[in-house]
Amino acid sequence: MNIMIIDDSRLARKELSGLLAEHAQHTIAGEAGDVQSALTLINDLQPELLLLDIHLPDGTGFDLLEQCDYTPHVIFTTAYEQHALRAFEVNALDYLLKPVTQERLSAALEKIVRFDTRQIDTAVPVPQQKNSPEHVFIREGERCHFVKFHDISRVIVEGNYVRIFFQSQSALLPRSLNYVEARLNPNTFFRANRQEIINLNFIDRIEPWIGDGLMIRMQDATEIISSRRQARELKQRMEF
Repeated sequence: MNIMIIDDSRLARKELSGLLAEHAQHTIAGEAGDVQSALTLINDLQPELLLLDIHLPDGTGFDLLEQCDYTPHVIFTTAYEQHALRAFEVNALDYLLKPVTQERLSAALEKIVRFDTRQIDTAVPVPQQKNSPEHVFIREGERCHFVKFHDISRVIVEGNYVRIFFQSQSALLPRSLNYVEARLNPNTFFRANRQEIINLNFIDRIEPWIGDGLMIRMQDATEIISSRRQARELKQRMEF
């Protein structure tokens, strides 16, 4: 597993590197001490895991995750225990208090290995790029989430943002619909119209609509109208 260390303390980065040296199966992809340099490295190198400090000179670990085009797994490493609850609210795989011990780091890495194994065992095979992320990070006020793509039921345009619906919740993401669409699996998600993307697995039923369009009723009872052009494509996709 390729791991990136992000911490403003050179000594802390050195200590983590030393601990990781005991795990020959893992590789350190790079190091960074602030948000901006980390952002460039993450988007370029696409590591599988971040060992991420929360307090950085030019922002926080949460600020970094919000700006990333690529969202890896995250283990937070920090001296501030009060951030623990928030870290787990965003579904971080683990949270390590400094000074990090070999025992706690080993347990956290093993947890990720088990997590990835479960994902492989239970996931439906789909074409993916190398290191393709399985989730997107969303921060809305004090609430933060790692939203798994397969949990997203639909995405709609809302002003200059998009609203993502997942697990009976929704949150605004300061991105365009085209940005989100480019990161979703085209075998699972469908652009129903100019304003909405839907997850085909969350469709309840489909009915004919005016002008050869379709009315798509989602499992949450939301009704979405697809134009004639998109309706034709959906019929081919659904084979009806």
